[in-house]
Amino acid sequence: MSYQVLARKWRPRNFESLVGQEHVVRALRHALDEKRLHHAYLFSGTRGVGKTTLARILAKCLNCETGISSRPCGKCSACLEIDAGRYVDLIEVDAATNTKVDEMRQLLENSAYAPTRGRFKVYVIDEVHMLSTSAFNAMLKTLEEPPEHIKFILATTDPQKIPVTVLSRCLQFNLKQMPAPAIAAHLKGILAEEKISAEDAALLLLAGCARGSMRDALSLLDQAIAHGGGKVTEEGVRAMLGAIDDSYLYSILESIAKRDARGLLAVVEEMRSRSVAFDNALQELGSLLHRVALAQAAPDAADAVGSLRERLSALAKALDPEDVQLCYQIAIHGRQDLPFAPDEFAGFTMALLRMLAFAAGERAEGGAGDKRAQAATVSGDGLARQGFDGDWPKLAGALNLGGVAKQLAQASELQRFDGESLELCVPPAAKHLAEKSFQDKLRGALQEHFGKPVRLTVRVGETGGNTARDRAAAAISQDAFVRDLVENFDATIVESSIKPAQ
Repeated sequence: MSYQVLARKWRPRNFESLVGQEHVVRALRHALDEKRLHHAYLFSGTRGVGKTTLARILAKCLNCETGISSRPCGKCSACLEIDAGRYVDLIEVDAATNTKVDEMRQLLENSAYAPTRGRFKVYVIDEVHMLSTSAFNAMLKTLEEPPEHIKFILATTDPQKIPVTVLSRCLQFNLKQMPAPAIAAHLKGILAEEKISAEDAALLLLAGCARGSMRDALSLLDQAIAHGGGKVTEEGVRAMLGAIDDSYLYSILESIAKRDARGLLAVVEEMRSRSVAFDNALQELGSLLHRVALAQAAPDAADAVGSLRERLSALAKALDPEDVQLCYQIAIHGRQDLPFAPDEFAGFTMALLRMLAFAAGERAEGGAGDKRAQAATVSGDGLARQGFDGDWPKLAGALNLGGVAKQLAQASELQRFDGESLELCVPPAAKHLAEKSFQDKLRGALQEHFGKPVRLTVRVGETGGNTARDRAAAAISQDAFVRDLVENFDATIVESSIKPAQ
């Protein structure tokens, strides 16, 4: 007997064996059991998520000889012939190759005739969005008032291209991409039935590479079985896929967190010696940074196993959330820049050096300027830092700030300071600077400067002209050269362009 590929051999034949589309299955079951049958269904979703499979199961439910039910018997001639793809009253049409209006008209003319054997004549039109405008128009009348014995099941990967006049005549179901853990669990069950050994880590790799498509996962599994000589191991799957060993990616981020340029470049050199695909490496690095960000926001959501879970947790603590976001953006843009780099190695290395240069600002390797260490210093040197004499504009210029938070500091005027808390006021014209996120950054910079917690209050109101920006404007207006320009050449000072000295 010839070998049958896993994607065909293990194609679901009933709702119970369909994975990952419970929301669609629930609705269809209720409709079938209550005999609330619509004349047209539309299944949309990316490749390999079960659109055509679901259409065939629905056709069995409608034509099973035991009666209309959400649980077809699977043994009658109708069920067996539908599974075998030779049921005369199930007409499957590939719209990608039958786009013309004449072909659609011929199809619809045949729909007027009663089913040959079954209860319903079921038309499954795959990639329906590929039909021409004229072909869609030809469908409208039949879709709106179909004969009692006709059911249409439309499938598409791009529902946006289907005319709204067609969409409005169908029950629409959006099939989801399947999560990697669900795909891996399904693959494990199949391999158990096939009596083939497999490592869980290998199945997770295959599931991740499938990008939500069960069909792709099964095709990759076929390939992995052949590659491994009947065994599915993590090492073999990595070699087959050209996948990156996660330990390299963790080592890269650990080097960035420690500002260790030598260590970082050593990891990259080892990756080059193993002929790693650097475009894929940047993609996987972005995925790891996503997991680090999740671990920082919600530690229970950390997605890693074994020792990697501990390394992920350590990275979440070692990297600032801002650094993680910045590195993520550099990884994403680094992939876009790869085609323009001298070569992939250079493009990958420059992306990592960019992370090293920009992450955490001015920190030096092993230096005492680590922002985290400064913020955590609440005794010793922290309390011995210079005191605050009430000169807020001077203090605002000394704070380790950037962006909008820096603008907030420069536009604010000190109202009160008692050694433990500060009250600032911003003019109504700058009230947009007083958002909570910017206040939090300013509070953090003050805590870093004083070496202890500082309570900060920012309110909106009229100021007395003693902000850093006011001082800068006064200094400019009093400058002899500027005054000469104003008096002799009728020049105007644009106050909105004035920025305090850095």
